[in-house]
Amino acid sequence: MRYFEDIELGEKASFGHYEVTRDEVIAFASLYDPQPFHLDDEAAAKTFFGRLSASGWHSCAMTMRMIVDNMGDKKQASLGSPGVDELRWLKPVYPGDTLRCETEIVEKTPSRSRPEMGSFKSKITVFNQDDEPVMTLKTIGLIRTRPAE
Repeated sequence: MRYFEDIELGEKASFGHYEVTRDEVIAFASLYDPQPFHLDDEAAAKTFFGRLSASGWHSCAMTMRMIVDNMGDKKQASLGSPGVDELRWLKPVYPGDTLRCETEIVEKTPSRSRPEMGSFKSKITVFNQDDEPVMTLKTIGLIRTRPAE
């Protein structure tokens, strides 16, 4: 089990391989972000995007999937997250793109009021297949401290 004490400031990881499909872009947008440039080729061609593009919220969801898949069998004493800071969509994500993530632990703080937990911030950069950053965000994770033996 990975606890607060096991997280190292400056720790980095590179992972993920998510292939963005046209059907998924349209399905996500149909449910959660039904703007024309996420749903229709002709409408998208007339916009800044130039063609059908994924919703930024879909990019976030695909990133979360890569993060969870990266955990695999590595159990973490996670307590969830109170939120995300500094979310930026830098470039459009298009059907046919392949996404990957790089993360770095940039802050680690023990709780002052709850000694059984701490928090950490990770800077996440999502890249496309051309190694172009398409999204950045800072996540805040809550995690248990190692139980006393």
